[in-house]
Amino acid sequence: MEKNNLKIRERVEIPIRNAHRIGKIYTFDGFKNNEEHFAVRFEVEEKDKQSPLVRLHSECVTGDVFGSLRCDCGPQLNEAIETLSNLGGYILYLRQEGRGIGFAAKMDAYKQQDLGFDTYEANTSLGYPEDARDFSPAAEMLKALGLKRIRLLTNNPDKVSQLKSYGIEVDSMVPTGVYVCHSNRKYLETKQSQHNHKIKLSKESIE
Repeated sequence: MEKNNLKIRERVEIPIRNAHRIGKIYTFDGFKNNEEHFAVRFEVEEKDKQSPLVRLHSECVTGDVFGSLRCDCGPQLNEAIETLSNLGGYILYLRQEGRGIGFAAKMDAYKQQDLGFDTYEANTSLGYPEDARDFSPAAEMLKALGLKRIRLLTNNPDKVSQLKSYGIEVDSMVPTGVYVCHSNRKYLETKQSQHNHKIKLSKESIE
């Protein structure tokens, strides 16, 4: 990985609804294409500072903001806020909507899903990668924050692999909850079967 030129730009405290501790938002200078990824830090206990808990969360306007049931992004973000504000740690909010293809293209992919394509087939049918996300900005942010060892809150092994390839030590992969309903069950099953997401699904888990 190239030398990390990312610098912390500003730190701003922000009270967050349902959070147990004040969040501190970190913005950065040095992203390519003037990207605006950011981090939210909740005060980390002394015992955890050597390997804090971290959540990489890719932007999902439909799920995070509007509560869409086509995915589990909103509940995952809410869980991360609850968990990390309680235990301490970091949320890295990555502005890569639609697994990196952008919002409008994501809507096009949703139309393909409505025609019967699964979540990955929908992307490739439009000429996009199954998952275009690049987690190198997350590694750069962690290094700018002075973190080289973490515990990662995720069910996605690709996040672990990418971070390790960029020089971040991942001591453990901490699973998130499973937020399944009738509208997103196929989506979750596909992530589980095709990309080895560590998701345990059962009929009883349907809300």
